[in-house]
Amino acid sequence: MKPSVLVLTGDGINCERETARAFTLAGADPKIVHINDLLANPKSMASYQAMAFPGGFSFGDDLGSGQVLALKISLQLGDELKEFVHAKKPVIGICNGFQALTKLGLLPEPFGVRSMALARNTSGHFMNRWVGLEAEKNSVCIWTKNLTENGAAFGLPARHGEGRVVFRKGEEEVIHRALAQNGQIALRYDAEVNGSYARIAGICDPTGLVFGLMPHPEAAVSLLQHPLSSRLANRDGEGVGLKFFRNCVSYLQEK
Repeated sequence: MKPSVLVLTGDGINCERETARAFTLAGADPKIVHINDLLANPKSMASYQAMAFPGGFSFGDDLGSGQVLALKISLQLGDELKEFVHAKKPVIGICNGFQALTKLGLLPEPFGVRSMALARNTSGHFMNRWVGLEAEKNSVCIWTKNLTENGAAFGLPARHGEGRVVFRKGEEEVIHRALAQNGQIALRYDAEVNGSYARIAGICDPTGLVFGLMPHPEAAVSLLQHPLSSRLANRDGEGVGLKFFRNCVSYLQEK
């Protein structure tokens, strides 16, 4: 049986279809669920094996990116979300979803004291381009295992205005060192793109199951989506983005 995945949607979320398609291609059975339907039936969350917070501009990013979505979930679905995470079910937050997971207190330490945030890019501008990335070899993140041969750098599209990882003021290096030692830093940009501390692009919780990243893997599941696809000898292959979702499905099938 295919693993069931809840793909959240709602006002301003706009990447739910691409995210659901990525899970389908990876061998899962995703269902796009509106936040209002989930709020009306909180217990339904437990029937899924994984959950995705897609990208977009949830609730117009009023009060800050992902803030209203995080408030709605924490106030009305907080207990159900804790049970979901404690059951060791994978959760991914992409771009705006990463911002929501951070404000929900799921990253980097689930339901602990918040030690990080996603701030405005140092450029002061919204960025929309492909970026180079490197997966951390010692990361415990299940989503980023063996993304490329020999750990080679790869590209994904990034589109955000508030994607700069910052840590609690005055404790930046202490927090960064602890996360690195725990294997919680999953992805780094291969060059400076938005001022993110130590070029961090993706972080997971200590279990490696809850994962947030700013780039969009769901928009790179086919080589045809690559900006240089016309120069590739084989344009019909899978994009590296699909591997993120395959890793999740493999984990669930093995579990």
